[in-house]
Amino acid sequence: MNVLKVAAFSDGDTGGNPAGVMITDSLPEPAEMQRVAAEVGFSETVFAVPDGKGWRVRYFSPESEVPFCGHATIALGAVLALRHGDGVFPLTLNHAHITVEGRRNGPLTTAALQSPPTHSAAAPPRLVASVLDLFGYSADDLDPALPPALAHGGADHLVLGLKTREALAAMRYDLDAGRRLMVRELLTTILFAYAETPRRFHTRNPFASGGVYEDPATGAATAAFAGYLRDLGWPHGGDIEVVQGEDMGMRSRLRAEFSPEPGGSIRVSGTARFL
Repeated sequence: MNVLKVAAFSDGDTGGNPAGVMITDSLPEPAEMQRVAAEVGFSETVFAVPDGKGWRVRYFSPESEVPFCGHATIALGAVLALRHGDGVFPLTLNHAHITVEGRRNGPLTTAALQSPPTHSAAAPPRLVASVLDLFGYSADDLDPALPPALAHGGADHLVLGLKTREALAAMRYDLDAGRRLMVRELLTTILFAYAETPRRFHTRNPFASGGVYEDPATGAATAAFAGYLRDLGWPHGGDIEVVQGEDMGMRSRLRAEFSPEPGGSIRVSGTARFL
């Protein structure tokens, strides 16, 4: 099976989050897709087949299927633009219908996804306490302007805002303990965020539920985070920039654009480079 490898949300010709992309005439059996994803070894591999005027899509991490993955969608948009020309491609996921746009631009490809609907709610205090304990943080490390929340944008994420960039850089945890907690709480990732300005954020995304210590760029979590900021009444001005992966040596850049409409889709965009 031919799996293309694409780094999504790159910082020019460096960085980004690698994803596997497999386009076939028919979807393999789930066990086979799981095997391929584990063999590829990236945090996500996306499988796509023609479906009417669009594409049927499924996403697998090395250990499990996930309902939606942003960086793999951006990678897929880059591959579709390369094969079929610039355009907007409808995608059918397990539980949602979205689109991805791909545009060729020299050695890089720009891509933008429209996320599934978004919503957020305050996080239960017992969950917040468990996560703080897992990561060695205290309540004093949290930014009161970004209260803990459960945020959804095609998948479920816990959002925790930190007061300082130094606290974000110091993020550490035990992978096995993180996996148990995230599987138990049905969390796809935990998103830690530091607000450099009202429209520029630094984030980190442990993905222990998928067997991955940390992702260098997470489009699904960025979509959920943007929806959370909208719900919070944050002064975002309609778009934010997210820098992720710096502390991993894989600096990535994501942009999220959104309207004030409650529950609305988030447009998440960036560049992609073929590996």
